[in-house]
Parts: sequence; C-alpha cells; structure tokens
Amino acid sequence: MGPSTSSPPARDSPAQIVLRNALRYTISAKEYTALHRYLITRSPLSLRKRAPTPHKFDSIVKTKDDYNTAAVRASLRVFLVAQTSLKLWDIVLAQLRGRGKRQKAKPKVPTLHSSNFRLSLSVSLILLFHRVLYRFFYRLRAHLLSKDAAPFRRRNPRIWKTLTSRLAPAIGSSFAGFALGVYPGDQLRITIAIYAAVRSAEFAYNALEEEGWFIAKPWWWGSWIFMPAAAGQLLHAFVFDRDCFPKAYGDFILNYTPNYIQRRPITYPSNLPWPSNDQIVDSLAEMSKQNWPPFISPILFSSSTNTLPAALTTISPITSPAHPSIHSLSCALLHPSDPSCLRTYITFYLTAFPALAKFFTLIFGLFAIPRYEMFLKDPSKELNGLARRILRMTVFMSGAIGTSWSSICLFQYLLPRTVLPTQRWFLGGFIGGLWSFLERKNGRGQYLYSVRMSIDSVWKVGVKKGWWREGKNGDVSVFVIGLMLLNVIYEINPSAVDSSIVRGGIAMLRGEGRIDTMQEIKKQADKTTKT
Repeated sequence: MGPSTSSPPARDSPAQIVLRNALRYTISAKEYTALHRYLITRSPLSLRKRAPTPHKFDSIVKTKDDYNTAAVRASLRVFLVAQTSLKLWDIVLAQLRGRGKRQKAKPKVPTLHSSNFRLSLSVSLILLFHRVLYRFFYRLRAHLLSKDAAPFRRRNPRIWKTLTSRLAPAIGSSFAGFALGVYPGDQLRITIAIYAAVRSAEFAYNALEEEGWFIAKPWWWGSWIFMPAAAGQLLHAFVFDRDCFPKAYGDFILNYTPNYIQRRPITYPSNLPWPSNDQIVDSLAEMSKQNWPPFISPILFSSSTNTLPAALTTISPITSPAHPSIHSLSCALLHPSDPSCLRTYITFYLTAFPALAKFFTLIFGLFAIPRYEMFLKDPSKELNGLARRILRMTVFMSGAIGTSWSSICLFQYLLPRTVLPTQRWFLGGFIGGLWSFLERKNGRGQYLYSVRMSIDSVWKVGVKKGWWREGKNGDVSVFVIGLMLLNVIYEINPSAVDSSIVRGGIAMLRGEGRIDTMQEIKKQADKTTKT
C-alpha cells in the first residue's frame, strides 16, 4: 500500500461564510451564552436541536481580532438604534403636529440623502473610528516603548516622543470626530459642536481647579458670572437679529411676559388688525434706531394725524388708547393702560411668578424621579431641598425676564434719548442676568446652556454682518477639538469629568465596556483600605 495521504480540510461554502460573518457582527459569544441559558433552553425542542451550543457558537464566531469585530458590532447596533429612534420620533412628531389638521405630503427623499440616515451613520462611524484609532495608537505606543523600536527612536526622536506620549491614544482617537461631517451642516450639527466645546471647557476648568489654580478665588466666583453677558447678548439679538436667535428661547420669554407684550383682547373686533409678538419686538427695535421717540397721545391731540412715525404704524392699535400721561412711546407700547413703570414691574411679578413656579415644579419634579429612593429615605430633607431649588430658580427667572423688560423704562428716565440707543438692550439683559447670583451654587447647567445659546447667536450675527466668514465644516473642526480636549482631561484626571454619563460615553467610545472610571477607582481604594 502506498503512503497514506490526508485529505485537505473542506472549504466553507459562500453561504456558510456569510452566515458566520452575520453571526459574528450581530451577537458576541458571551451574549449568545446568556441568550442560550435564559431563552433557548426554555424554547420548543425543535428549536433547541437546531440552535448551536455556546461552545460551538464560540468556535464559529471566534476570530484572531475580537476587538475590531466588537467595534463593528457596536457600531452597527448604534446605527440601528439611532435610525429606529429617529424614525419613531418623526412619526410621533407628525402625529402631534397633524392633530386636527390636514397633513401635506412631504417630498420623498432618497434614503442615502435623508438627514436621519446620515445622522445615524455619522454617530456609528464616530464610535467605530474612535475605537479603532484608540487601539491603534495604544498598541503603537506600546510597541515603540519596547526594545525592538530602539533604531526608530534613534532616527526619529521627536516623532518617537510624540507617539509614545501618554496622551497619544487620546488625541489620535479624537480625529474620529471628523465623521460628524457625514451629517449635513445644519443647526443640529452646530449645536453638537458647541456643546462638545463648552462641555470640555467646563471639565478643563474642573481639572485646573483640582490642581489648585483657583485657590484664592473670591467667594462669589462661579459659572453664574457668564450669565449677565450671555443674557445681554441674547436680548440684543432677540430684538435686532431674531433670525440669529434660538426660537425656543424666544418663545419661552414671550410666553412668560404677560405684562409687557400686549396680547389681542378677547373683545377686540376680529376684522381689525392687531400687531403680532414679532411686530411688537420689531417696533421696539425701530424705536431704538430712531433714538426713542416721545409719545404723542391721540387722545390729547385728536386733530393730529401723525402721532406715530411712519415705520411704527403697525402698533397703533396698542398705543392709540394708551394713557395720556405716558411720555415715552416705548412705555405706551409696553404698558399702555398703566402710566407707572414701577407698578407695571411689580404687577409683572404677581402675574409671572405663579406661572413660572408651576413650570419649574414640573421640570424639577420630573428630574427628581430617579432619586425616589432618597425621598423615601428622608422625605422631609429632600422635599425642602427641592422646594428651595424651585423657589430660587423661579425668583431668578422671573427677575431676569422682568428686569430685562423694565430696564427699557428705567433707561428712559436715566439716559438722554441719544445715549446708547441700541446698546441699552444689551445693558438691560446684562442687569437682568445678575439675578443668576441667587442660584450661583446649583445653576451651572442652566447658565452654561445660555452660554451655548449665546455663542451660537454671536457666531450667526457675526456671519450675517460680515464680521467673519463661515468656514466650510468649521463646526466639525470645533467638535474634534472639543472631543480631543475631553479625551485628554479624561486621561489625565477622570474625576474632573464630573458627569457619570459623559464618563460612561467615553468608556464606550474607547471600547472599555459599560464602566464608570470613578466608581472603579473608588472600589480599588476601598479594597486597599480594607487590606
């Protein structure tokens, strides 16, 4: 007999290769083990016979590089979850908007060009590239630190020093943020970029504070100091550049300004015009440009046909019946039935305070639900703390809105008409923003939100007036810089990132799993203390 020959291993068919890859990028071996234990073992016998065992499934999906497989698998899941969530949100929003109305048929957009698809793709690519780049630079650093890389270190000392830095993986992986450019440039992309930049700057401040940079800071120092400037800029943009102002922010202000923005009376004839909220604000802007003209009462000067400037005739339904003793046209527009600016200011508080208190009770009450265990443990303490926070925020917001509007009347008495005619709006918003001092300890989130809105508004106003040019994909670059700073801070001092959600997000981007670095550090510290 001749020498025995071993037959070559059978090659997998294309269908088997496709199935194996589909399984590999759909579910991990660990997840399949849990699925087999809790679901498949309790399913019908026919399904249990066809389903592979955990050991066999592990041999099927096992690869040389499970990290990249897990990265692709996580990216695909993020894409599917984001796409499904955005689709459901569009359906719910369409139902809410179309309630009782005929819905107009929207033009069909190809899937590849739809904003939802490109947003989901952008988020999933950021996750994928961040994980791949982080591991690449991490392994490259480890290799360059080994003895085998000595020749490279001698030939390229500067490059070697850069690539072996502790921060190299954190900085290198941040270039994954350029995948945000897959999403078309609109307001959402700008908002994401500004949020990343401001949030990373906040954590950078925390890191510097822990390093002792602000030991000698005064007692009043805090994030509230940004609020007056932000409020002043936003009020100025609201009056003169409303197209560069966040609409939701403006709607909130107008909804809780019952005394200064005159609504159409119920008894007013429906066939007669009444100025809208935007027309009222535009008229105030025109008054500023005309150096705040005086009020000529039609009641006292009935024979005069030119009691209003030509550009302000739209506010005639409000100013014509105004009290004759009012001297300023702005006062006749803001509080026509009451000649006293001070009394109007006090009345504003009596009207707006209860409505704002209800609003913040609802908001803070919803945010307090996850802390229900603390309420059950010590209800008196938690309820008192919640009530104080609602009260402080209500006083701050009502004071800021009321003071900003009433400052227009104040400047009419303190300043000549031609002194700072348009800049008064910034000063009024600045004075109103000083009310943030009341919530200086717990209002950082609200203040930084206003700062982000102000940065967005300033940028748009600057582009509109030609102060600077809008660079192509500039918002993507800002996002990358913000992500880079965030990664560096997390690498150097994780405790400076004082948000468990953000820390968990960074861990997910790096492929470290669902862990909180600070909790892991505390656990290790507790073990060390016990031993």
